[in-house]
Amino acid sequence: MQDLESLKRKWTAAIGAADSGAALDAVRVEALGRKGEITLLLKSVAELAHEERREEGTRRNALKLEIAAAIEARALALTDAELDSRLAADRIDVTLPARPEREGRLHPITQTLDEIVAIFGEMGFSVAEGPDIEDDFHNFTALNIPPEHPARQMHDTFYVDAASIGRPANPDARGGASGPLDAGESNITRVLRTHTSPVQIRAMQSTKPPLRIIAPGRTYRSDSDMTHTPMFHQVEGLVVDETTHMGHLKGCLTDFCRAYFGVADLKLRFRPSFFPFTEPSAEVDIGCSRKGGELKIGAGDDWLEILGCGMVHPKVLAICGIDPTRYQGFAFGMGIERIAMLKYGIPDLRTFFEGDLRWLRHYGFAGFDVPTLTGGLAR
Repeated sequence: MQDLESLKRKWTAAIGAADSGAALDAVRVEALGRKGEITLLLKSVAELAHEERREEGTRRNALKLEIAAAIEARALALTDAELDSRLAADRIDVTLPARPEREGRLHPITQTLDEIVAIFGEMGFSVAEGPDIEDDFHNFTALNIPPEHPARQMHDTFYVDAASIGRPANPDARGGASGPLDAGESNITRVLRTHTSPVQIRAMQSTKPPLRIIAPGRTYRSDSDMTHTPMFHQVEGLVVDETTHMGHLKGCLTDFCRAYFGVADLKLRFRPSFFPFTEPSAEVDIGCSRKGGELKIGAGDDWLEILGCGMVHPKVLAICGIDPTRYQGFAFGMGIERIAMLKYGIPDLRTFFEGDLRWLRHYGFAGFDVPTLTGGLAR
């Protein structure tokens, strides 16, 4: 009688030794093929005595099933090993620099932000940040914006449903002019900040003068067309000390605009204007030419509005706990997309946010070209 245990050990060892799908298939044919050893063993059951057939047939069929299961398990193991090998060979180290043939590009917004920080950093400004979701006090009241001001209306401002941030909402509730509402109060109005001016308020509340900061970041307003988007970027600047005056403001902005646009003799014009949070206030225009339908910065007898500025209103200083009889300061703000469009000839604001790789390859910047005043802002 055939020793089934030794036969089982033989084929189990052969299956374990198979190191490829082809080798395993050869073992399967030799053991379970039409003329395989185990297949012939099963067929020979018919030659046994009648009283032995049932028991011996059951044992030999069990051996066949065990060997078949072992082959299947080995096939799965070989498949997994092959997949692991392929994955290891195809693995990409994402910490490595981009391949030259697939060089990434910096978005113009990122590049422009770096340029702004580089210029104002040389002037001694530091970067300050704040939350995108603001309360009514920091976004409006502390900036001397009255309750009836159009900027507070829902057609201009995105009011946040407090349920989405776990807080009740009441668009008609306004923060008190005497100071920020306590975080635990249930009637705090939340908005997506309409400017980065709340960062200035937070800086004045938390830091004693002198102050010299810029506040870049995302802002939100309910507007959308070729020159407006619901989300855009701003940078605002703030200086507070005992001696600063309008002449310092004009010199600061003149130096910035000439450095940013790369025009050493760029003309600037300061026009009287009105902002609730500055007094006096001014709009700033830069010289340009529109001859032949082409806009050229720094040449010609035309003007182009670029930013707003002014001396910080004494009421804003007082609300932030700064003595307006001792301290004064200036502030300014500009749209980052706007100055990027002017400098790099980008015609449509909406393309900044469409994620078109072709657009990014055209207008983007090399990742290692870090802007500096000595090395160049845009290379």
